[in-house]
Amino acid sequence: MAGLDSNQSKPLWLLAELTYRCPLQCPYCSNPVEIAKYNDELATGDWLRVMQQARKMGATQLGFSGGEPLVRRDLEELITEARRLGYYTNLITSGVGMDEARVKAFKEAGLDHIQISFQASNEELNNYLGGTRSFQHKRDMARVVKELEYPMVLNIVLHRKNVDQIRDILDMTVALNADYVELASTQYYGWSRVNIDQLLPTRAQLTEAEKVAREYQEKMKGKMKIIYVIPDYFENRPKACMNGWGSIFLTIAPDGSALPCHAAAQLPGLEFPNVKDHGIEQIWNDSVAFNKFRGFDWMQEPCRSCPEKEKDFGGCRCQAYMLTGDATNADPVCDKSFHHQQLHDNVDRIGKLSGTTEFESKPLLFRNMKNSKALM
Repeated sequence: MAGLDSNQSKPLWLLAELTYRCPLQCPYCSNPVEIAKYNDELATGDWLRVMQQARKMGATQLGFSGGEPLVRRDLEELITEARRLGYYTNLITSGVGMDEARVKAFKEAGLDHIQISFQASNEELNNYLGGTRSFQHKRDMARVVKELEYPMVLNIVLHRKNVDQIRDILDMTVALNADYVELASTQYYGWSRVNIDQLLPTRAQLTEAEKVAREYQEKMKGKMKIIYVIPDYFENRPKACMNGWGSIFLTIAPDGSALPCHAAAQLPGLEFPNVKDHGIEQIWNDSVAFNKFRGFDWMQEPCRSCPEKEKDFGGCRCQAYMLTGDATNADPVCDKSFHHQQLHDNVDRIGKLSGTTEFESKPLLFRNMKNSKALM
């Protein structure tokens, strides 16, 4: 079967999820809750072959992610090959497992970009949310990255537990002399979906956070770029998720499953091909899974006749499935969706939970193997 858009679309952005192992236990992690079943990780040779094949198809951006990619001892070898192939490379890391010597090794291998995540602006909350004492080490690593002349890129995931600290968070990024700051509002997939009642911020919190973010964007203009996007659930129009299914993004999970996005494995009825069995070109152009939501023929109303469908592609397929039970429905974030009001009613319900017995008595479910096995 020829891919519907095989002549137009190319996997320009390759996300290599090297492992789901991680020293942190963040309750908002976007990794699948079934991390306990991902024991069979791709070998070094497999990753090298994937990188080579994707580059041949035109991929230019390569992200090393996880889990925590630093736990892979072959990371330097993968970076070296990526540089040889001509990729622009980005390491997405918590910083745990990194030291100055390893950052220097990454530099020598040709790594272009390091993004370090923080859980909060103070040590107590950061360590609580991450499930480990990591705050001071993160600060040290951020300084090392800057000293070795990498662009200083910081990522802070925002949610109900820390969004009220946004001013302190931004002050921390200024003190660390950051060049780029991503205030990444939690999107509710994986573990964050399990913990949504505890993590979804209130509308009042978001209003204040947006005000502070704009203030710092203006104050730091020309010195530090600040990106802040509110959670999808509070929008009235969906994002063009992954710029369209199977359009430019290719994710490879630790076991070799090839996915149009990192959350796609949850969709029922789709068998995602594995790079151990198929080449990247065949996967991208010919697999049923990558062609499933390309183009517009799969769409139901109101998307099918919507003039905005070529801009937003109907929104996120995973979000449509999670919120409506059918991945072909319009993303409920869209106010044209038949399920939009139901989504906003649920947002308002969650917003009223703070201070209630239900809210206070329900613990966060932290990302770890024990909890993963209980959820499977």
